[in-house]
Order: sequence, then C-alpha cells, then structure tokens
Amino acid sequence: MCGSHHGRQRGFGARGFGFRGRGFPSRDEWLERLQAYRQQLEDDLKNVQELIERLGSGEQPVSQV
Repeated sequence: MCGSHHGRQRGFGARGFGFRGRGFPSRDEWLERLQAYRQQLEDDLKNVQELIERLGSGEQPVSQV
C-alpha cells in the first residue's frame, strides 16, 4: 500500500458522503455514488488478493510509486 490510496477521494468518510453544502442527494445520485464506491472496493479487494497470492507463492511484492 505504497500510497496508491493517498489523495483518492471516495466521498465516503467520517464526515458523510461528500454532499456538504449541496443538499441531500437524489435517489439517482445515491445510486451512482454507491456503485462507484462498490467498484473501488472491488478494485481494492482485487489488489489485496493479488498481494496475498504473491506473498503465498514467495514472490516479492511489486513496489508502487
């Protein structure tokens, strides 16, 4: 996890879902944001799985710059 997630803004944090000052989102906005969040989680899960496989096979993790 060499910084690949630093600076990425998901819009989902301790302060809410990123709708500050814009009012409450519509159903379509929620759906769009949740789908994007799910895709990011799936990408993160894929990265974790690849790392587990590399560590299990004895390969050195690839450094991400």
